[in-house]
Amino acid sequence: MLPILYSFRRCPYAIRARLAIASSGVQVELREILLRDKPQAFLDASPTATVPCLVTADSVLDESFDIMRWALAQNDPDALCDMPSAGFDQIDIFDGPFKRALDQTKYAVRHPDSDPEVTRAEAMKILAVLETQLGGGWLFGNRPTLADFATLPFIRQFAMIDKPRFEAEATPRVSAWLEKFLASDRLANVMQKYPPWKTGDAPTTFP
Repeated sequence: MLPILYSFRRCPYAIRARLAIASSGVQVELREILLRDKPQAFLDASPTATVPCLVTADSVLDESFDIMRWALAQNDPDALCDMPSAGFDQIDIFDGPFKRALDQTKYAVRHPDSDPEVTRAEAMKILAVLETQLGGGWLFGNRPTLADFATLPFIRQFAMIDKPRFEAEATPRVSAWLEKFLASDRLANVMQKYPPWKTGDAPTTFP
């Protein structure tokens, strides 16, 4: 049996898991779920009831970065893992301070004690720091690495809060980096739409 990946198309955590799996070429059974109507099989599998969740023959991974590393440990034809150790520090920043600022901006009604303009500025400041680093087009030169695909889904989500404003305020290289990602076949291939999975459905293989 193939490993089972529970996923939700628009979730940035699920997007980055799918990016790594697609890059690796390791096949899984994809089960698209609705977050408002989570199937019991998913709830039984995921300790946190969050996507993505990967169920293998001997383990359950419900952290997206763990799923990325699982896939690329098996096969990494694009050498995504070939990056400086600083890449892991940058991933931590986007998983932590950037994602908090993103959520407080996008879901401001849920965070009445924070100011979305302040948190938006915090996120933009984190992005602006990358401007010099992106001289080669990607975080670590002229090709993408794990750090790019672990962070770009969050930047995509942040930009889409107000895309015209983001385009007006983002630094040139950050804007070009995101646009290259948004226009890529790599992203298009992992953003295909699938019907929500139901018990008894025929398996959908991915990629």
